[in-house]
Amino acid sequence: MSMDIETELNDAQREAVLTTEGPVLVIAGAGSGKTRTIVYRLAHLVRQGIDPAQILLLTFTRKAAQEMLNRAGTILGHPLTGTSGGTFHSFAYATLRRNAADLGFDNGFTLMDRSDCESVCKDVKDSLTLGKGDRSYPKKATLLDMITKSRNKELPIESIMEREAYHLTPYLDDLNSIAAGYAAFKRQHALVDYDDLLFLLDELLTRNEPLRNQLQARYRYIMVDEYQDTNLVQARIVQHLAGKRGNVMAVGDDAQSIYAFRGANVANILDFPKNFEGTKIIRLEKNYRSVQPILDLTNEILQGATIRFDKHLYSDLKSDALPEVVYPLSDQTQARLVVDQILELGRKYSLHDVAVLFRAGYQSFPLEVALTRVGVDYQKFGGIRFHEAAHIKDVLAYLRLVVNPHDLMAWQRALEHVKGVGPKTVAKIYKAMHTNDAKYMATVTRKHESLRELLNELDGLRNMPPKPSAVLERVLAFYQPVLIDKYPDDYPKRQAGLEQLSQIAQNYVDMDQLLGDLSLDGDPDEEKRKENAVVLSTVHSAKGLEWSAVIVIDLVEDRFPSRKAMQRPEDLEEERRLMYVACTRAKQCLKLFVPSSVYNRQSGLSDPTLPSPFVLELSGGVFTPLKESYSGGLEKRWPVDTKPVHREPAPSRTAAGASADSPAPGTVPPAQLGFCTHKIFGKGKIIACPEPNKYKVNFPGFGIKTIIGDYLEML
Repeated sequence: MSMDIETELNDAQREAVLTTEGPVLVIAGAGSGKTRTIVYRLAHLVRQGIDPAQILLLTFTRKAAQEMLNRAGTILGHPLTGTSGGTFHSFAYATLRRNAADLGFDNGFTLMDRSDCESVCKDVKDSLTLGKGDRSYPKKATLLDMITKSRNKELPIESIMEREAYHLTPYLDDLNSIAAGYAAFKRQHALVDYDDLLFLLDELLTRNEPLRNQLQARYRYIMVDEYQDTNLVQARIVQHLAGKRGNVMAVGDDAQSIYAFRGANVANILDFPKNFEGTKIIRLEKNYRSVQPILDLTNEILQGATIRFDKHLYSDLKSDALPEVVYPLSDQTQARLVVDQILELGRKYSLHDVAVLFRAGYQSFPLEVALTRVGVDYQKFGGIRFHEAAHIKDVLAYLRLVVNPHDLMAWQRALEHVKGVGPKTVAKIYKAMHTNDAKYMATVTRKHESLRELLNELDGLRNMPPKPSAVLERVLAFYQPVLIDKYPDDYPKRQAGLEQLSQIAQNYVDMDQLLGDLSLDGDPDEEKRKENAVVLSTVHSAKGLEWSAVIVIDLVEDRFPSRKAMQRPEDLEEERRLMYVACTRAKQCLKLFVPSSVYNRQSGLSDPTLPSPFVLELSGGVFTPLKESYSGGLEKRWPVDTKPVHREPAPSRTAAGASADSPAPGTVPPAQLGFCTHKIFGKGKIIACPEPNKYKVNFPGFGIKTIIGDYLEML
């Protein structure tokens, strides 16, 4: 296969391929041909006479590295024999094996897998005599998760708890002791986990100057893919290998850095020009995926970012259709409208070329039920399917017993939480209830108080009017302590799924119909099926994928962005990047759903919502607004200019330093948007005006606050 760089690459791609000396940062916008650029650069280096053994390609999956090397080999007409290509972890493992003695492993070391690590955590916990008799004590998987997150983010376990698992705070001292014991156990037994691979390599390269010089001399050309996903230690390793002025090319997109929960640090790509002297920045801005109106909208999303590299995506793919912003009356009607849209899109595209994206896995539950009811197949990525969630199955077991006391499977599930009642006792209880063995029932309920409470509760539920939502509310109140006891590690996350179940029940008047719809498990070969099934996916799981039509749901405050992200400016910035990733998955059609109210389980009513700030910031010219009427149809919300707009990118603050960006006009009157100052919180950006003389303002360092206008000075 020939390689004609002049005709097969655009100007920016060509510049990235031909710039082989010195540090290079390639800011590769979504759909801009990033992989193609890396492949051609690999082939170009070899064509220029560079020894393939002097090239190091670091990626985040072995598959990605192998694909790039194979494609480069195809272009060259021969394999890239000798080129080192793989993940950070595989490179670290190979290097450490050759230099184990320098780290004190005179007889080598053993690499542990996940199950090994969990077992060591449990052994350490037991040796410290921690958690005996405490049923709510964090499981070994959770102990390991907290330790590894602390290491990858290079933050104390206490900080991880505050941000992600506040309910585990009572176990902080124990976790610190287990983490210390875990580290000591590994060292004593010459064991290494996946995190150790990176930190030990960092330590080795820091201390061992001859080895560092040797590796720098060997790998004269270093290429790193998805640099925005690197954590702090990975960035340090790259600096060790390349030196200050090395031939290193980092490829990535700061606007797609969405894995902070894994330890990824967006500062690595933003600070690349500071860390490598004389960095040349090349921007890949021509998009080969999406039509221009979709890119106009995504460009505006990026304009709101406080720190970013300037980037303005454009495309040769034209369209007269603007993205749509749909305003359902509530989150309860959102599912029905989305199903309608999917059925409509299914006439134009294959169903597997249509995707519904959401911030968190539980948000698709009402849609899953609605799709099942109308017989539309779906495939879900990220989170768990509604019917597979253990806590949902628990609650449904109670509802099934209200309707059918003879349901043995439901009894087995409902009695799981009763201590001392195993499968054999469940069988005896079931038999006694159905043979009216009052003597045995009296004995067993005296012995197990929680069993008596459950049976009394079921009697009370059967005596209620059979309104599904009311029965479910009482079940959820009874189940709450069971939830906390049975799932102590993550019950706050599971709570959100129960809220969605409560919302679904509002649409039913018949318990049998509710249970029938909720109990349809769908195709057991779900994961094998690819054709003719609409895709449901979290945004995180959708990264790197694309569909002809994309629907993004629940674009309201507390859902997208998530409630936690509203507290810290850096978290809100990552939510903005998530929004950008979601929208750039669409090739031809993009629909954003903004429910006007969400169901509140406590009050039984729907509360009004504030649209996501990322929607509020959009100017009217980049989308068509549609509002659900009370008749259930969609109508245009207000007249807008339907011609696609093309805007120059606003200036931004980047690692290299620049001016603050100007706010994009939104659906709030332009005079009410912009910047302001407050005596306590300082300078902030107005993102919404929920009511007269009240403003929602994003204050860096303090998060979003609602402030009366009299206390703000407009800038």
